Parts: sequence; C-alpha cells; structure tokens
Amino acid sequence: MKTHQRIGLLFALLFVPHFLSAQVTTSDYERAENFLQFNLEKHIYNRWIEPTWQENGNTFIYSVTTRNGIEFFRVNPSAKSKTPAFDQTKLALLLTDSLKVEVKPFELPISKVEISGKDEISFWAKGKQWIYGTSNNLLKSKENERALTKKESLSPDGNWIAFIREGNVLLREKKTGAESQLTSDGTPENGYGHNLDWDFTKNDSRREPNDYIIEVYWSNDSKKLIVPRFDRRNVRRLQLYKVDVEGYQSEIVSYERGLAGDTLLTMVDFYVFDVAQNRDVKIDLPSNPAFLGTGFYTFEGCPKAYHVKYYRGYKTRELFEIDLETGKTRSVLVESYPKTFVDLYTETLDVNYDKNEFIWRSEQDGWCHLYRYDLSTGKIKNQITKGDFYVYGIEHFDKKSGTIWFMAGGLDKTKDPYQKYLYTINLDGKNLKLLTPEEANHDIRISPDKKFFVDNYSSCNDPNIAVVRQLKNGKQIMEVEKTDIEDLVKMGWKPAETFSMLADDGKTMLYGTIIKPTNFDPTKKYPVIDGTYTGPHTIRAPKTFSRSVLNMDLSLAELGFVVVNIDGRGSAYRSKQFHDISYARLGYGLVDHVYVIRKLAEKNSYIDASRVGIYGHSAGGYDATRALLLFPEFYKVGVSSAGDHDHRMEKVWWPELYQGFPVDTQYHNQSNVTNASKLQGHLMIVTGDLDNNVNPSATYKLAGELTKANKDFELIVLPNENHGTCYWNKYFIRKRWDFFVKNLLGLEHPREYKIK
Repeated sequence: MKTHQRIGLLFALLFVPHFLSAQVTTSDYERAENFLQFNLEKHIYNRWIEPTWQENGNTFIYSVTTRNGIEFFRVNPSAKSKTPAFDQTKLALLLTDSLKVEVKPFELPISKVEISGKDEISFWAKGKQWIYGTSNNLLKSKENERALTKKESLSPDGNWIAFIREGNVLLREKKTGAESQLTSDGTPENGYGHNLDWDFTKNDSRREPNDYIIEVYWSNDSKKLIVPRFDRRNVRRLQLYKVDVEGYQSEIVSYERGLAGDTLLTMVDFYVFDVAQNRDVKIDLPSNPAFLGTGFYTFEGCPKAYHVKYYRGYKTRELFEIDLETGKTRSVLVESYPKTFVDLYTETLDVNYDKNEFIWRSEQDGWCHLYRYDLSTGKIKNQITKGDFYVYGIEHFDKKSGTIWFMAGGLDKTKDPYQKYLYTINLDGKNLKLLTPEEANHDIRISPDKKFFVDNYSSCNDPNIAVVRQLKNGKQIMEVEKTDIEDLVKMGWKPAETFSMLADDGKTMLYGTIIKPTNFDPTKKYPVIDGTYTGPHTIRAPKTFSRSVLNMDLSLAELGFVVVNIDGRGSAYRSKQFHDISYARLGYGLVDHVYVIRKLAEKNSYIDASRVGIYGHSAGGYDATRALLLFPEFYKVGVSSAGDHDHRMEKVWWPELYQGFPVDTQYHNQSNVTNASKLQGHLMIVTGDLDNNVNPSATYKLAGELTKANKDFELIVLPNENHGTCYWNKYFIRKRWDFFVKNLLGLEHPREYKIK
C-alpha cells in the first residue's frame, strides 16, 4: 500500500463518528436493571404503614417489610407503645400444622389481619378466617365464616348479605342463612345490581357467561337497600384477539365499553328496597347513561340518600335528595361550567341533616374549595376555605363542634403547591390551623374514635416517616417507622433534583424533577428523556419518596440519559384556569415541556437540548407520539405504549370529560392517527394484544396511517398482555432501552440482553 493511501485510511478512521464504534455495555444494562422498580423495592425497608384500627378504638395493627421479612406490629397511641403484634415463630408453627405446608415466620401467608380482642387477632389464610390467641398460642379456624365474593354485599349492621343471581338481587340472613328474593324480572343483560368489573372480558369463542359483580348501596341503619338496574342489551362491545398459549387456536375476547359520542350505552334506573317488608319503589330519577355515575351517599342519622348526577359533556352536575320511603327526589343544587367542564374529581359531599346544611366542594371561585350550603334551599351560607390553593377533600367533619379536617396544597407559597397537608377550620371559615408542619407530602389515616391519626410523610428526596399525632391539634405522639434506605445509598442512588420555573407567560410557576445517572459526570453532555403523562386528572412529577424512587425513570437514566418530569399547564391540582388550558386540546402541557427543557439546558451545561426523547404509557403514550408530531424539530425519539392515539376510540367518559361533547372537529385535530403523516423522528409504538383499557385498535390504526404515509417506525405487539402488564413487560423494557440507546445516544447496545 502506498504511503499516501495509508495516511488517507488513517485519517478516515480517526474521523469515523464515535457512535459507530462505541457502545453501551452489558455492565451498563446490568446497572440499569438494578435500578428497575421491582429490584429497588427489595432494598427499601420499613417504608410505609397502613394501619388497621381496632373497631371503635385507637389501637392499630400493621405489617411492614423489614430486613427480617414481613413483620407485624401493634401500636397503642394512648400508651405510646409499639410491640410485636404476636409471636410470628409460634404462629408459623401452628399454620404449618394447620395448612399442611411449611410456613416461615417472616413469610406468613395471611391477610386482613385485625385486632379482634385484647389478646386475639383474626386473619384470613387459604380462604378461611382464623382466630389466634396471642397469649395462649391457640389457633382455630372459623369454619362457618368465609370471605364475601364480589357478588355479595354485607349490610352495615352485619345481619344481611345482599347477593345477585342471574340478573336479580336476593337477601340472605347471615345468622340463619334464610334467603328471600327481592327481584324476579331481571336478566343478566338487564339486571338489578349487575355491574361489571372494569377489566372484565368475555370469551366469545367459548361462550362463557358474563361474570358480574354486585353494586348496591345500604342505608346506614341497614333497613333500606338502593339497587341500580343496568340495561346493557344494546351496548357496544369491543373485541380482542387472544392467542391461546396452551394450544394452537386463537380466541375472540370481548368486553363492554362505550366510546366517545356513542348513543347506545348502558342505561341505569334506581330502586329502593325495604329489607324487612320486602317491597320496593322506583327512584324518581330519569334513566341516565351509567358511566355518568351510579353512586349514592347516606349519612348517620339521616333518613335520606343523595345522588350526584352528571350530564353528558360534564358541563353540569346536579345534587338530588332521595326519600327512601317513597323514592321521590328533590333537586338540591345545580353546578355548571358552560365553557369547559365540571371536574368529577372534585366531588365531595357531607350532609349535616340535623342542622339542615351540607358541605360541597367546588371550583366556582377559580380554585377548589369547600362551601357550606342550606340543605332546603340549595343556597350558599358561606365559603369555608378561600385563597389561591387547592382543597383535596374532607378527612373528618365533627358535626357537633362544626370543625372540619381537610387536605390541601398550596397555602404556603414558599412550598411545593402539590404537597398535601392536613388542616382544620371552622364551618364559618375561621380558625384555620395547620396540623402537619413538616415540608413533605402527608397521607393520613384517622382512628375510629377520632382521637389520633397516622401520618405517613415524605418528599421526593426524603424517605417516609410514619408518626402518630393527636387529631385535635396535630401534636406528634410517637414515631412508628422510619424508612431504611441504607442499601439504596450503597447502590449509589442519589435523590432527584427538584426545580421550579416560570412558564413562557412569565407568571405561571411550573414544577418538575431531574434524574441523573449514578455515574453522572458534570463535564459531559447528556441527552434528555422526557417522562410524560399529561392526563388532566393527575400529575407526573413525584411528590413522595416511593414515587420518586420506584419508577422506570431511574433505570433509563443509568444508561446515560438525564430524565425529566414536568407538570405543565392543563394538569391537575392547581387553579381551574390552570386546569382548563388543556380542555379540548389534550396534551397541551407538551408546550411547557419543550419550553422548560430548553430553559434547563440554558442553565445546565450538561443538558443537551439537541437530543431529546420522550416516553409514556396510556395518556402518556398519546403524549409521546403527539410530541414527535407536534414538535418534530425538538423531539427526536419517542416510545409510546398503550397510547390512546385517537380519542374517538377511547372509553366514553375520559374524552367527553376533557375533550368535550358532542364529538367535533377538535377530536380530529387532536388525533395522532389523523396527524400521522407529520412524523419525522424515531417512533416505537407498543400495545398488549389484550389491553381492554386502551384497545389495541388505536395503536393498529396509527400503524396503518404511518404505513400509508410511508413512515419508518417500530411496532411491538405483546402477546397476552393487558394495559398494565404491557408497561412492565421485561421484553418491552429492554426494547425501550435499546431504542433510546441506539437512536438518542447514538450507540450500539448489547444484543438480546435478558432482564432477570
């Protein structure tokens, strides 16, 4: 070879782009795997408690995962004591003998553990209820006691079981087992109390019967039973194609699901049954689509029931009072927002019948607040809470003292407005007090005697602490658990960075987080992955420690990315004006995502705003595709799983609430399907073939339009996976990693890495 040829070859090799020779290694993938949610969870201990209170008292029992395994504790706030709930080694030996299988002390196969006496606990195991004497070490099963099925409902006094059979409602006296039939003219498709699980599917190939669940509402005194009758004889059914992994023949699975704009929907009427006299009256409410609400409120000492009716398009809701003797109704209150929508997530009702008033939650002044109304006239007596903050709802209402305990965020302007705190206030709006002062997100559980509450509090960066406080003043009585993250820290984990930034309007503050890889080098430039979910009913950026750590973002960051979470305008828990921005233009928050990422890059030299990807699931799947179509010059790579790509193909309530009714041109404009030809970047779309939440047809239809437009994209169909498991599928997780590594990092990835 001549000298000048050798020099030319050497010159060419020196200037081969780095990404053609470099790669992300198996070690990088192994580190990312360690940071997957279901692996990180194993390295966090004592992280949360869910108290099971003793009936009418304040002692509680709970279980928590410790370094030993699952441990059970008993807490007596009055005595400020925390002790083991029982001797787990002794109980394990007794269960080993009774269940005829080996039971380990810290892997007890028990659930629904309750304090049933001074020295007794009850629990369920192997379909039976058991009583264990903690002092005498005696275990006995209650042979005559079984768990209620989803077709049964127990009355508040524990004396009656309502159940459904072939479209009708029956009663069984629990003590004697005697049965009586309340209805006889029902059928499974036009049946009393016959509702369907959200995730119910019917195997049409095998003609299996519909497996309904019961939906009934007891009065507080157990004397009356409100029963909806569901007429689903003419409703739309969506189909799924099921690959039978046990053989070679595929099957058709279908499920009931109305779509936006449908006229043939499941309709509902309501009846009240007198339990003792076995008679019924029809409630004087017109037939209504069942998706607009079938629930009822009953209150102690109140002879009436209450129902909130939503009207098609969700611009109006109406509160009705029902006479349980006659079935007659009275309209109490009508609330309307003709330009946008009344948010069904703001529904709160508490009736003080003796004082002829009720508490209602509303956004009528532009923020979500509590109001006191006259029950007879439906007129406002006074606004209880007021200001630029968001009230999440009532935790307790002491009708004698007129004191309300409620959760809210945003009162303290120096703190993250999304963090929830517990407050008290008087009915007249005076004497507002903060009961949970720590700067964190608080989650509370109040004791039955209303003397104490358990407060689990944490932040994005601070592990959970569980304490017991006095309800009257919030005074901390004792610390119960503190999350152990020692192993997590040893793995190299570091907290996400939180930030706030003004939107492009110069006045609206936006909030988010930045997640960096554990081997972060501030001298390098990192591509960005936007973790998105702009569904208007919630937020994406984590506010609790568990949510901050147990997610998919951390594993992605480990591959060499900076992952961001941003809650843009149009999402929840701020002012109504903030929320309404996304009305009839779902995914609007992406405008803020683009702006914020660019601003973050200006402030942080390690962020490369020329290489931005995005991923999301469900409504986030819609976002991820929408981002590439709407901002092709900004978003280069997107991974979209279970996306609701055209809201005309979505479950009826979601788009009609946030996109409007009737279905109009906005549905067409907002559709990823009708905008598919705009794709420029690298897009992966994914669906589980048994997804009965967001039907796979939305992804298939998008794929069809991308094909017609001659666009390059990747389509993954996950066999026998539903909506949730699609997101957690190990194969898909790996393919998502591969896609971002190849197209956003510009590097080679390990071939067919297997997540263990």
